[in-house]
Amino acid sequence: MNVAYPFSAVVGLDDLKLALLLNAVSPRVGGVLVRGEKGTAKSTIVRALAAQLPAVDTVPGCRFACDPAAPDPSCPDGPHDAGGPSERRPSALVELPVGASEDRLAGALDVERALTEGVKAFEPGLLAAAHRGVLYVDEVNLLHDHLVDLLLDAAALGTCYVERESVSVRHAARFLLVGTMNPEEGELRPQLLDRFGLTVEVRATRDPKERAEVVRRRLAFEADPAAFTARWENAEAELAERIAAARERLAGVRLPDERLEQIAAVCAGFEVDGLRADLVTASAALAHAAWRGGDEVTDEDVRAAARLSLPHRRRRDPFDAPGLDESLLDELLDGTSPEDPPPDGGGGGEPPAPPEDGGRGPAPSEDAGPEQDGRPGGGGGERVASAAAPHAVPLLEVPGVGEGAAGRRSRSRTARGRVTGARRPAARVRDPHVVATLLAAAPRQRARGRSGAGLVLRPDDLREAVREGREGNLVLFVVDASGSMAARRRMTTVKTAVLSLLLDAYQRRDKIGLITFRGRTAELVLPPTSSVEAGAARLRALPTGGRTPLAAGLARAAEVLRAERLRDPARRPLLVVVTDGRATAEGDVDRAAGLLAGTAGIVVDCEDGPVRLGLAGRLAARLGARLVPLGDLDGIIRAHRGRDGGKAA
Repeated sequence: MNVAYPFSAVVGLDDLKLALLLNAVSPRVGGVLVRGEKGTAKSTIVRALAAQLPAVDTVPGCRFACDPAAPDPSCPDGPHDAGGPSERRPSALVELPVGASEDRLAGALDVERALTEGVKAFEPGLLAAAHRGVLYVDEVNLLHDHLVDLLLDAAALGTCYVERESVSVRHAARFLLVGTMNPEEGELRPQLLDRFGLTVEVRATRDPKERAEVVRRRLAFEADPAAFTARWENAEAELAERIAAARERLAGVRLPDERLEQIAAVCAGFEVDGLRADLVTASAALAHAAWRGGDEVTDEDVRAAARLSLPHRRRRDPFDAPGLDESLLDELLDGTSPEDPPPDGGGGGEPPAPPEDGGRGPAPSEDAGPEQDGRPGGGGGERVASAAAPHAVPLLEVPGVGEGAAGRRSRSRTARGRVTGARRPAARVRDPHVVATLLAAAPRQRARGRSGAGLVLRPDDLREAVREGREGNLVLFVVDASGSMAARRRMTTVKTAVLSLLLDAYQRRDKIGLITFRGRTAELVLPPTSSVEAGAARLRALPTGGRTPLAAGLARAAEVLRAERLRDPARRPLLVVVTDGRATAEGDVDRAAGLLAGTAGIVVDCEDGPVRLGLAGRLAARLGARLVPLGDLDGIIRAHRGRDGGKAA
């Protein structure tokens, strides 16, 4: 027996419950993104919500769940007459797996009917199945970008458009979109975050009593699901009735101009981009008022809506963590501008200006001097330089054509890229090109004695799709953090350059790793991961000082790449070495460089000053890597793009 875990039985997670319920009351809110650490019942509570949604009336036999009172005029199974027969069925809960294809999500040509009956028919996908229900995407941050774009476009428009394989179909796709993700595995791009109406950050409670109650209820459910569900049956029925009542009340809830201007002031005060935040906050405030039984939006409704609709929209930089300053929210709701000076407390005078370094204390010396005894300038110890804002970098590709995970860096043969043609299969067909197969078989039908409606196919008619896209790579940064790099201006430039490359890796959906070397050893500061935010945080806190164990850094990189090839052999690496080329600690640099032979890479030359030794250039030659001078990076970008359209090997 398949018994769902009751929504009312989930302990804690009040913000998540509220966000889901507001969307259940008003689909115009735009869905929920649930961010949180592993093991926090994200999936459990989302699956439990579907059972609380009111049943829907549908046109009998319609695969697209058309409403008989107002059927979709473009329904592929239509046309349906308004006010015709109907059947009632529960709201659908459709789960989109991470490995789903575009065909499975949006729908495609019905291959079976095309081959057996010779007719062109549309086979609906998961977006059609989710219409008027819930579409749940677990680990949405791991979903391929083109699927996320397609999914969010359908959610925003309420319509799914399919234009592929000679099929042109449009159908309604209005659903409650819920995505869950673990930020440790990588973030969504800010423009995709903005498409989710609300966001909630969930963490496991630290209260021992609440944790014990969670375990107690879970054990009770596993021991006897039916009895546990029966125990919460009344609470679930009351919740479902309250959702239905709030839906009916929603149309009569009033949003006064005063509250609308308050919403606009809050969104402007938080400096969110665009107007989607204002629209979502207004819709969520109306839903909250209907949920609590009111007939007019109040301060309470606006505050509750803003707490859920704004945190992820404040994330402008990919390295920023979503969040909301609730004290600023209170000020904006009270009508106090954050720029207004505080009341005079009697002290008089102007408040002291903040330090230019953001409160990090006095700046280190501008000139760290030469490296002596493992310390810059003969003293001073470790230093931590800040970084400026990231800037654009050229596209650095791994040469050749790979077969790694989908991304945006290097050329790749992929099962999910754009179709560039068709070919005869060399082995078993895994991705048939239907149109090319039909075209190959059609001229031979008379010779094969075809007499019915279906096609007569032979193995040599089969064609498979040829697809090409872009793959994500493993970008492994090897950063010199020795005393020779410790001069404040140089290390600031270095950190800015590496942050820029990290931003580029984020945008191109790469995995990244970070190795630093100084003193006598090299350290794997960040093992290969999809979370570039972690890489940026480690880089900003990176201290400098000590000798330069260049050989140790290269040897450590070879170890990491060797392990990653075993773990993920299809993902090709790109090595980025950031150094001035000096080596003042023990180790054979030539031998270490030989361990990295055949690895695509670049060397960012950090040497500066009027006299240059060219050590980084020699290192690049040993590695077979491209040399990029740090100080001339912007000029190289412009020249490189003008030379070959922005691509580099």
